[in-house]
Amino acid sequence: MQMKDMMRWLLLAALLAGSRGALAVLTIEITQGMEGASPIAIVPFATPAGVTLPEDIAGIISANLRRSGRFAPLPEADLIARPREAGDVRFQDWRVLGVGDLVIGRVLQPAPGRYEVQFQLFDVFRSRQLTGYSIPARPEELRRVAHRISDLIYETLTGEPGAFDTRIAYVTAEQGAEGKRYALQVADSDGHNSRTVLRSPQPLMSPAWSSDGQQLAYVSFEGRKAAIYVQDVGTGARREVAAFDGINGAPAWSPDGGRLAVTLSRDGNPEIYVLHLADKRLQRLTNNAAIDTEPAWSPDGNHLVFTSDRGGAPQLYRMDSRGGSVERLSFEGNYNAGADYSADGKRLTLVHRDGRDYRIAVLELDSKRLRVLTDGSLDESPSFAPNGSMIIYATSAGGRGVLAAVSADGRFRQRLTLSGGDVREPAWSPVLRR
Repeated sequence: MQMKDMMRWLLLAALLAGSRGALAVLTIEITQGMEGASPIAIVPFATPAGVTLPEDIAGIISANLRRSGRFAPLPEADLIARPREAGDVRFQDWRVLGVGDLVIGRVLQPAPGRYEVQFQLFDVFRSRQLTGYSIPARPEELRRVAHRISDLIYETLTGEPGAFDTRIAYVTAEQGAEGKRYALQVADSDGHNSRTVLRSPQPLMSPAWSSDGQQLAYVSFEGRKAAIYVQDVGTGARREVAAFDGINGAPAWSPDGGRLAVTLSRDGNPEIYVLHLADKRLQRLTNNAAIDTEPAWSPDGNHLVFTSDRGGAPQLYRMDSRGGSVERLSFEGNYNAGADYSADGKRLTLVHRDGRDYRIAVLELDSKRLRVLTDGSLDESPSFAPNGSMIIYATSAGGRGVLAAVSADGRFRQRLTLSGGDVREPAWSPVLRR
C-alpha cells in the first residue's frame, strides 16, 4: 500500500491551510437539480401588526424543502395570494399554477418574548388539510421551529422522516501569524447557527456524533500526539478517553451510547477495539497483520464494518460487534474505505476508487450492488443523513476544500462552501431530541 493511501484512510489527512472566518455560514449552492421535483407553495407567515420576526420562517421552510431535492417551492413573487387562515384559501386559484401542495401559517405573540407558530399543509387538488400544528417558541428558537415544520411537511408528503432539524459537525483550519489553528465546528443542517466546539493549534479530525446528538468524539493532536476525546456539545465539558502509545483514531459511537469502536496500535499494529466508556475497559476485536481501521456500527449494534488492507488493498469487511469471523463486503475497484451505515442498516456509503479518482459510492448490503454517486477526484469522509436521503462529504472546488451533499440516488447535488477557507471531515448528527 502506498503511504498516501494509508494516511488517507488511517489518519484522515490534515486539513488544508488558509481557512478564515471559521464562524461564517456555510453557503449552500445547488449544483444539480432533480427532475420531477414536486411543486409546492409556501406563503409568508402572517405576523401581528408592528411585529418583525428575527427569522423568515417561510423562507427557511422553502429553502429546506428545495435542498431536499424532492420539492420545487414556488418563488415568492409568483404567489397569487397570501392566505392567513384556512378560510382564506381558494384552491381553484392554486390549481391553475399546477401547485400540488400549499403551506400557510401565522405567528402569534401571546406575551412579550413568546411566540406561537401555527402552520397548515393543504393538498390543493383534493382541497383538504393534510396536517397542521401550533408550536410555542422563544425568539432564539424560531429557526429550529422552522426546521421542525419542514420535517413535518417532508414526512407528511413523502412518508419518510425529515432531517432538517439536525446538525453537522466539521473541521476548519485558519492560517494566523503563529501558524495554523484548527477548529471543530457545529452548525444547523442548512449551515446556519455555526459555533466553535473546540480550537487547537494542532489538527483535529474524525468527529463522530453520539446517538443522542449531545456529544462528539474526535481525535486531537494537541500535545503533538493523537488522543481521542469525548465532548459535550452543549456544555463544552470534555474528557480524554484514549491516549495510548501509537495510533488513537477513528472513533465511532455504539447505538446505545456506551461504547466507542476505535483504532489503536497500542499492541504494535492498528487494530479495531471497543472502548467501554463507563470503566475504560478495552475489548480487542481484530488480530491481523494488516491495518484495520475506520469502524462503523450497524444501527442495531450487532455488527461493525471496518476498512482493512488484509486482501492487499483497502476494502470493507464486516464482523460481529463482539468479535469473531470476518466477512469481506467490497470487491469492485482497488480501494473501498471509510464506510457509514444508513439508518435502516441496508446500505453503506463509502469512498471508492477504480483507477485514480476517489469518489463517493453506495453499497447495497443485500445485493452487494455498488453505485458511484459523485464525479470528483478527491471525495472523502461520507456521512449519511439520519433519514438516509442525502450523503454529506468533503471534496475540493476552486483549489480549496468544501463540503458537498448528494442524494442517495445521485440525482441531486449541492455544495457547502465556507467563505474564504477550507472545510473538511463532515459528520451528520442524528435527529435532535426535543
